[in-house]
Amino acid sequence: MAIGACAWPCTSNGTSGVKERGPSTRTADGQQDANHRNSCSAHAGQAVAHFRTYLKTDDELHNILGNYGRTIAENIHLQMALHYYEDLSASEVIVRQGFTPLKPSAFTAEGDILPLHQAPDEKGRIAQYVYGGFSKCAYTLQKFHSDTERVLACVLEPDALRWFRPVAGQFNIYYRSGANQPEYVPDFVATTAHHNLMIESKAAKDMEASDVKAKADAAATWCKNASEYARAQGGKSWKYLLVPHDAVAHNVTLLALMGRYSVAAA
Repeated sequence: MAIGACAWPCTSNGTSGVKERGPSTRTADGQQDANHRNSCSAHAGQAVAHFRTYLKTDDELHNILGNYGRTIAENIHLQMALHYYEDLSASEVIVRQGFTPLKPSAFTAEGDILPLHQAPDEKGRIAQYVYGGFSKCAYTLQKFHSDTERVLACVLEPDALRWFRPVAGQFNIYYRSGANQPEYVPDFVATTAHHNLMIESKAAKDMEASDVKAKADAAATWCKNASEYARAQGGKSWKYLLVPHDAVAHNVTLLALMGRYSVAAA
């Protein structure tokens, strides 16, 4: 959606005849810098009106806005974002293409390339190691952020037809986090005979965290939309799995994880 620029009021400086930006302009400009332009003029005007209730002169007002305008605008933007609500009941999902090529994945390695079954000597440093020797992975090499992810890959190797760890921009899934909408990149993507899977592993204590739930809802909604498109084309449906770390073990099966930890779209 394209948002046009707002027209801002000007006030004369009373000496040179040169027009300068009014108080609400300074505040609204800050809001534009914060990437929130909807209703910025009205909210900027409200902020200026508030300051006028206790500041005695225009010089005092301009001094406050000149020195703290960006901070004021960021606070306004944050409050608006915290009360932001989207009604998606009438939204339309548009699929522009049925697939995206795998994006390149580059790693820096410390030491030798490790086989998947080998746990690092120090699990807290696993992110520094590169693993290889896979039979089902779409990439030749992979890195893991935790040993739980490595063990989950050990589950995927025999049970999935193909799996990989996606990189940023592969699926373009975004979720709301306060005033921001960061990208969510799931831990794994895998395919079986009947399903495509997005899989996330989380510490058991974090399963109910708000950001974990927001990511899960965004991914489950993506899977729902992708499934509808895939079924219409005779393809496989998508499922999103949110798996606690203490459920990941070498003796668990992917089928068991699917049956217990699938997340449906809200």
